Amino acid sequence: MEFLVASAVGVLTAAGIYLCLRGRTFPVVLGLAMLSYAINVFLFAMGRLVIDRPPIYEKGLTEYTDPLPQALVLTAIVIAFGMTALVVVLALRTYLETGTDQVDGLPDSKTDRLEP
Repeated sequence: MEFLVASAVGVLTAAGIYLCLRGRTFPVVLGLAMLSYAINVFLFAMGRLVIDRPPIYEKGLTEYTDPLPQALVLTAIVIAFGMTALVVVLALRTYLETGTDQVDGLPDSKTDRLEP
């Protein structure tokens, strides 16, 4: 099971980095979202979930689930949603201002040729 979770985190991270290095804005937004998903899965896996144990310490109970990783992931999901909405609005505004969705703001014809 650990190998499966570690592989999922690795694949999400690799896909996120690949998409962040693309030349268009929409793949960059998807890459940032995938990176945030990878971080969330990593944080959640660090919590070492204990099955059938309460998340609150009770007197006489020796094992309990740590609620901190779950709270961190929930907070990270909310922050990632807000940041994704902001980046989408900024990308849309840039597209409306420049007329292209290239990250550098140049039209497609100017990105094909190299300038000294």
